[in-house]
Amino acid sequence: MVAPTAPDDRVTAVESIDRQILRLLADDGRMSYTDLGRATGLSTSAVHQRVKRLEERGLILGYGATIDHAAAGKPLTAFVSVAPIDVSRPDDYPDRLRDIEEIESCWSVAGVESYILKVRVATPADLEDLLGRVRAAAHVTTRTTIVLSTPYENRPLH
Repeated sequence: MVAPTAPDDRVTAVESIDRQILRLLADDGRMSYTDLGRATGLSTSAVHQRVKRLEERGLILGYGATIDHAAAGKPLTAFVSVAPIDVSRPDDYPDRLRDIEEIESCWSVAGVESYILKVRVATPADLEDLLGRVRAAAHVTTRTTIVLSTPYENRPLH
């Protein structure tokens, strides 16, 4: 006797199509529903419904432009590791740093540091100023790694 596999096959096919849609949108967030339909073999309305469900489920968080930061006047990228000076203070560093516009990303990490910040500035002097503001706002120590080049970034799902 052969075990029924149809439900699992359907789930796998659905997940496969959703993953394909996610990959396509990660490559080109402005891709039309018509083009998505052509690429996945679905109708435009079916793709629209799937994308809407992916958004509702939180798999698609938003759409944005890929910026040439050097051309936008912020050619220097650095990673700033943040560690508390006084571990008895509340861990509210993201809130304390939220309004510093040069901070592009903030990740909570395990290890000696508590957070790693991705920052973009115009010059080394701007980075020095930023580090002073981070230390003052959050009462932390910092360790900085300057990015020399970026062979790739924000790679799409595969």
